[in-house]
Amino acid sequence: MQDASTNIIIDTRRALKDGTFPVKLRVTYQRKQKYYPTGINLTIEDFEKMNSSRPGREFKGVKLKLEAQEQEAAQIISKLQSFSFEDFEKRIQRDGLPNEVFSAFDEAIARFRKAGRSATADNYMSARNSLRGFVSGKAYASRKGKTKTEIKALLQEEEENTLPLPFSRVTPGFLENYEEWMSREGRSATTVGIYLRPLRALFNEAIASGDVSQEQYPFGKRKYQIPAGVNVKKALGLGDIQKIFDYVPVTESEARGRDMWMFSYLCSGMNVKDMARLKYSQLTDGSITFIRSKTTRSTRHRQKSITVPLMPDAVEIIARWGKKPVVPESYIFPVLTAGLSPEEELAKVKQATKTINKYIKRIAAALGIEKDVTTYTARHSFSTVLKRSGVSTAFISEALGHSSEKTTQHYLDSFEDETKRQHLTNLTAFKK
Repeated sequence: MQDASTNIIIDTRRALKDGTFPVKLRVTYQRKQKYYPTGINLTIEDFEKMNSSRPGREFKGVKLKLEAQEQEAAQIISKLQSFSFEDFEKRIQRDGLPNEVFSAFDEAIARFRKAGRSATADNYMSARNSLRGFVSGKAYASRKGKTKTEIKALLQEEEENTLPLPFSRVTPGFLENYEEWMSREGRSATTVGIYLRPLRALFNEAIASGDVSQEQYPFGKRKYQIPAGVNVKKALGLGDIQKIFDYVPVTESEARGRDMWMFSYLCSGMNVKDMARLKYSQLTDGSITFIRSKTTRSTRHRQKSITVPLMPDAVEIIARWGKKPVVPESYIFPVLTAGLSPEEELAKVKQATKTINKYIKRIAAALGIEKDVTTYTARHSFSTVLKRSGVSTAFISEALGHSSEKTTQHYLDSFEDETKRQHLTNLTAFKK
């Protein structure tokens, strides 16, 4: 009887978003072939370099890893009394080769970090850890009150004790149970959505590369639908914004925090990361032009720049807090410095956001503003104030840098009660 054979190939049927192709282990038995992911993606050129007689230091480690996986697969085959793809696949999962959900998460996290997308990598890591906690039966409550070292040890324990999670096990029922578990642990529907979107993306990648069949896809109508969460209204009314604008800061830190919040509000709801990345060279003819960092790696839509005419108050904020001397390639605000790694830049932006939020919350409390005011509130307030002023959704959508007006609708707050009341008086206008 012919034995099953193995080979490492590059699957060029469909490219991934970064232009690479998945490298796979091909198993052939009685003229039937099946392909198994290795967790490695390469361009065709790099795959050829790796397979050359002198792969070089860059690809030597990759080649050794792939050879080890092929050797392990061959050993599994040799130990089977009679070969079947079903028995082979069971052994692969048990032996921990990357053909399951957690391995797919790990590969994606490593890919995002290499591409400098630290925030996305952190998001995937949080999603992976949450799913691992669910599968292992560990409760979120067990992490509360622990130090970073203790949490790291707990996560390590979960990793060691959690069985592999094949994509085939993630069914609509599995996802419903996960959502219930998250709810019992006090996590919101919004958090569930944030953690399940990366899993959905991994499913789509696995289907696109042929590793998972479309029939196994657990998301969508008549299956499992990711909760959208509650749309909490985040915008401030014009009256509250005026209070913040007129507020007399007690300290320099308060003044800086208030001004950074106002700059965001005045400049199309610009987020802190984009503010931190602004350079003097982007200032021309009384306007500032930038591309949202959130869309700089987008392949779905053509990247478009946003041009914001600078209001006099925004110009004054730059004059007060901008770096001196004015150098074209210098960052305007003193948040980032040249040469930072993606992880270091992310940490700086997070700290700046935390600081702004600290002082704007303090100011809001002093002014008697009951809403939870954050940097995110500035973006929602920008769009909502314009909408209430009669500005078209199309204009607001362009100012926010959205790809469609549908996205913009999520940012538009409900009209203030007083505005509603004024409109409703028209119902009894005949009484006049």
